[in-house]
Amino acid sequence: MTCDGSVMSITRNILLWMSENKLMKERISKLGFVRKAVKKFMPGETEDAALEASKEFLTFGIPSVFTKLGENISHLSEATEVRDHYLQLIDKIAERKLDIEISVKLTQLGFDLSEEETFKNFYAIVKSAKEKLNNTVFIDMESTIYTQRTIDFYKRCKKDFENVGICLQAYLFRTEKDIEDLEATNPSIRMVKGAYKEPHNFVFKDKAQADDNFFNCARNLLIGSKEKKIRLVFATHDEKLINRIISEAEIQNIHKSKYEFQMLYGIKTSLQKQLAVDGYSFRVLIAYGESWYPWYMRRLAERPANIWFVLKNIFKN
Repeated sequence: MTCDGSVMSITRNILLWMSENKLMKERISKLGFVRKAVKKFMPGETEDAALEASKEFLTFGIPSVFTKLGENISHLSEATEVRDHYLQLIDKIAERKLDIEISVKLTQLGFDLSEEETFKNFYAIVKSAKEKLNNTVFIDMESTIYTQRTIDFYKRCKKDFENVGICLQAYLFRTEKDIEDLEATNPSIRMVKGAYKEPHNFVFKDKAQADDNFFNCARNLLIGSKEKKIRLVFATHDEKLINRIISEAEIQNIHKSKYEFQMLYGIKTSLQKQLAVDGYSFRVLIAYGESWYPWYMRRLAERPANIWFVLKNIFKN
């Protein structure tokens, strides 16, 4: 690893540590310049801000995925509030006839406290999305202590509903086998790189290796989609990786409408629009909510450019 690579690895580890530190969360989340910088990645803290942003993207033919930020709740009453929030959000989306999917963290619905209550909460959201929107609800993947439980939860949900998707993380050693395991369920899979601080024996620490694993998993999914009903979503801002996937799809003679790209609001917007113009299926992921701190710190840890964006705001202030 180069000197620059070592520095970035250390910086990433510091940011991931900060994302989990309660004292840091309390202090940093109150800083004005940080709150201002967060707007690069989210249009606001409210669902109405997210809805307005989605309308702007629809003018370019780009639909959305919404996620309300928050994780690891302490009481089941909070899970009920999150469930009810998503149910009324689905009503708003249906009333406005917008093309918006939803992505949810299970720990936000009570996964740490009761798997059965989490299932009931998630079941209600998926059922409503099916009946009122006829689209998919994705399960966000969290840290490795939840990986197998989340996959098992997903399989359980798939027995009752087809409109359920799951996120898989390319930086995990296990992901290629998880894909093989899930293919029999005709899954909807969203591939991401992964953004949690994990034990060394679980993940590819080298970026190039993680990127290669992302591509290898993407290739396996593309090949598998020829014989099985699989929805393929590749969530990355890495243009080089996107081009590798497009080239592989062409080699496999898979039409661009058969797979999809997703990116976060505020990152490489021109590339997002270009992918849509070029006829690729694309959605923009719009996050909102007051509990943005851990999510935001993980976004900073993902890309050096994000760090420099914040530093520029520090010096401006």
